[in-house]
Amino acid sequence: MRSGTLIDDNISAMDVLVRQAASEGATYIQTPEMTGILQKNRQGLFSEIKSQEDDALVMHAAQLSRELGVKLHIGSHAILAGEGIAANRAFLFNGDGKLISSYDKIHMFDVDLDNGESWRESNVYKPGETAVLADTGGFKIGLSICYDVRFPGLYRNYAIEGAFVISAPAAFTRQTGRAHWHILQRARAVENGAFMISAAQGGDHDDGRETYGHSLIVNPWGEILAELPHEEPGVITADIDLDEVRQARQKIPNLANARSYDLKTVS
Repeated sequence: MRSGTLIDDNISAMDVLVRQAASEGATYIQTPEMTGILQKNRQGLFSEIKSQEDDALVMHAAQLSRELGVKLHIGSHAILAGEGIAANRAFLFNGDGKLISSYDKIHMFDVDLDNGESWRESNVYKPGETAVLADTGGFKIGLSICYDVRFPGLYRNYAIEGAFVISAPAAFTRQTGRAHWHILQRARAVENGAFMISAAQGGDHDDGRETYGHSLIVNPWGEILAELPHEEPGVITADIDLDEVRQARQKIPNLANARSYDLKTVS
């Protein structure tokens, strides 16, 4: 997607793309981080967002999931979490529109990039405190969002607890995406023997943000099954064979072979 600063417009764009994915046979559909709004102006953001119970995107996603009979994973959306604080929250609905689970982004993107970009997500968003492994009825998926992908321990925990699919829907900056997006996605898939599915924001956004795009579906062997190889909005699909997870973990049993150890510093 290329989400802008108006939630209603982004709902309409999401609706079109989700329907396209469903028409191509998708039964699990994922959207990017900040599907509902990309707005770096604090006042503009808080003038738009609402609590989860009153949020139009959450209600529309539930209805869309129910209408199409698909598992719909909203990569994330900004939700009012208190006075002057928001949550960067993912939502996963089952095929009858019921909310299976939600997840608040744990790791805040507080960085200064060498092109002059500076981000302080913790000034706006309350960090999540709980990792979420969701059982869709067909597979278990570990939920994460964007910057979380740089913290491999989260994904290792998901794999150990039975995740066959992990995800990091994102709004990666263009600069960091060009350098690291593919490497990180493939690495998380390989080291955990799991499918990695990550929808992404792409292009020049209304608030001045520039995102990398390149939504990816990666198999447990690190092979890219599908990619939208540009920054334009669109849909990718792939058939997922969960036996590939079992096969990869049998070939490279690093999850089973992991050992605890002590760390000694010497000088």
